[in-house]
Amino acid sequence: MKVTVDDVGSFPLPPAVDRKTFEKVYVLAREAASKGEDLRKNSFLADFCQIVTDSFRLKCSTGLDVVNYPQHYDMHKQFAEVIHKAMDSGTYIVAEKDAVIPEVQLISSEAKSLCEELGSPLRLRVCITGPLELYLWEIGKIGFKNVLFMFAETVRRFARNSVLNSKYVRTEVVSLDEPSFGFQEVSADNDLVVEVFEKAFDFSGVVKQIHLHSPARASDLLKVGNLDVLSFEYAASPKNLGSITKKALEEADKSLRVGVARTDVDAVRAELYDKGVAEPSADQLVESEKIIQKRFVQVKEIYGERLSFTGPDCGLGGWPTQESAFLLLKRTVNAIRALEG
Repeated sequence: MKVTVDDVGSFPLPPAVDRKTFEKVYVLAREAASKGEDLRKNSFLADFCQIVTDSFRLKCSTGLDVVNYPQHYDMHKQFAEVIHKAMDSGTYIVAEKDAVIPEVQLISSEAKSLCEELGSPLRLRVCITGPLELYLWEIGKIGFKNVLFMFAETVRRFARNSVLNSKYVRTEVVSLDEPSFGFQEVSADNDLVVEVFEKAFDFSGVVKQIHLHSPARASDLLKVGNLDVLSFEYAASPKNLGSITKKALEEADKSLRVGVARTDVDAVRAELYDKGVAEPSADQLVESEKIIQKRFVQVKEIYGERLSFTGPDCGLGGWPTQESAFLLLKRTVNAIRALEG
């Protein structure tokens, strides 16, 4: 089975774009999306539409099989700010009309022209901050079952509203991002954790991933019946490899996504600086295809057909330029395709 190459989501803004200005426009775009407006017809959102469309087009041109919308906005604020609006009404459950991701709505509107330009239908990945991560961010570590279920329902609504299915674009993957899981814990027993994720994943029509930074409790997630793929870092965290066995995946009927290209750019910069490279080029920041291939082969040898997705680790939003991030995605695709065809 051919391994699908995707990316985790975040991407740098273009060099001329001021982040604070983009964030202000993002809020306006989200409000317009919640009203069902065509974002392209709002003159105040012209810059937002151009930035997102151009970034998505650039990512598509790397050859990724499945492309995450370009996540230029903070992963917590993106969803927490909408939850705050719901809190004004005495709940943590976001209204259906507000549970929209403006980038996804824009990609849906632009799908026909992008499809014609790129020569094939768009295969979309949607990342959403997970219920435990949002709970930690907003509430803390003491787990209240009814509140956890509210966060799960909110995440489910964002996910369900992001499933596109037309001749021009199809959402193939929805991934819940849980970077704190295994590091910081909500005080909830394993059965409750499973219930929370099963509620959050209660939608259909896509492959369902969960992205982790630590595999410490990955085995607990094998009990989540409607979860398909566990995703974790490997390139920058080699100790993660082998943290869950192929046999355990087979018994639970799950598969893996493993990152095989480093994205921890600050650490890479520090290593290059120690070697006397003070101002590294994009070519120096990005690992060679040979190194990426070596990791992929190691992972494939361990997990075989249970490795269904691969790509870079997460965190491209912190890269210095879009060009350097593009090169990383391109080399990762080239490295895998040279082995898999």
